[in-house]
Amino acid sequence: MATRTENAHSTLKGWAGVAAITASLFVFLTTELMPVGLLTPVSSSLDISVGAAGLMVTLYGVSAGLGVPFVVAWTRRINRRVLLSTLLAILTAGNLITALAPGYPLVLATRLVMGFANGAFWAIGVGMAMRIVPGRHANRAAAVVMSGISVATVLGMPLGTVLERLVGWQSTFLIWSGLSVLVFLAVLVLVPSLPSANAVSVREVFGLPRVNARLRSVLITVVLFVLGHFGVYTFIRPFLEGTSSASPAFVTVCLIVFGAGGAVGNFVAGHFVAKNVLVSFAVGAAGLVTSLLLLLVVGHGQVGALVALVLWGLSYGVVQLSQLTMTQRSAPDTFEAAMSLNTLAYNTSIALGALFAGLLADHAGITSVVWFGVVLTAASLLFMVGTRRT
Repeated sequence: MATRTENAHSTLKGWAGVAAITASLFVFLTTELMPVGLLTPVSSSLDISVGAAGLMVTLYGVSAGLGVPFVVAWTRRINRRVLLSTLLAILTAGNLITALAPGYPLVLATRLVMGFANGAFWAIGVGMAMRIVPGRHANRAAAVVMSGISVATVLGMPLGTVLERLVGWQSTFLIWSGLSVLVFLAVLVLVPSLPSANAVSVREVFGLPRVNARLRSVLITVVLFVLGHFGVYTFIRPFLEGTSSASPAFVTVCLIVFGAGGAVGNFVAGHFVAKNVLVSFAVGAAGLVTSLLLLLVVGHGQVGALVALVLWGLSYGVVQLSQLTMTQRSAPDTFEAAMSLNTLAYNTSIALGALFAGLLADHAGITSVVWFGVVLTAASLLFMVGTRRT
């Protein structure tokens, strides 16, 4: 009886830690993507183009992607709770500086530094959650943490848009700095001490794709779908404002609808990914392509835009959980290292997607950005199917 009670208490404490890690993902992701909903007011306030404002996403993604394998390898001996707490402290300071920055150059420099912390979290966060619950619940813990993506999309970015309308975009980042402090305290209290596991040097990290063909294929697939998805998503507000005369309130509704679809997609994928992850990814990727085509065809009307965004969110939720599972299964013994490469591919692709889409938006019109997304998401589907056949 005593053993059962101890195990139950230990399990409960573990899930409390998972909740704190999920909250960490929430603040990291909303900080990364919040500018998506604020591009128009930021560009107006700082007297820059919408494409230039998109660099807030681009530079954040560059440092998060390119720096993470080095950060993870160089900190491989550091207790993971200590490391996560440090990353949250950097996030808190970065949001505060962004709110108080007198000009755009300092905003961009701050976002660049914050990106390193964001990338390191993505590499260690899921693995931490899987370690602090009983082994049989590890995959469920990973799914719970990944649900933070949907929560951030449902509540975080739309809330940021609402707050911007009420208090301005600078105060919105100030509020997020305060929220980051609360999550920092939650991690200190709820996450147990976690000595580093699966320590891998920088050389070994970058050598993984060469010796692991499955991981290499997953990374290429991730690059293609993230380029396409985030290239469009970064500029969804200007697209809706330009094609359907969307008001800020309608943009907020669209972001909520997208996020709700992502939450449902994540939940549904949790039941099917374990059975056949490749089919799940294929279905999700096909949904991404279809939803973007719908956005082009019927997105000029508000009802059509909402329909397209619901399907887009559902599909993204499925693809997101599928790609994480594919990464885990391709390198189970070096999961942190594999996730650091996944993060490199993912965040660098967010940055490049925002950059290329920004160039298209400024020089070829906002509709060209959606076609960019169609081509790249279709390429990820075709590559995955071709790799599977091989």
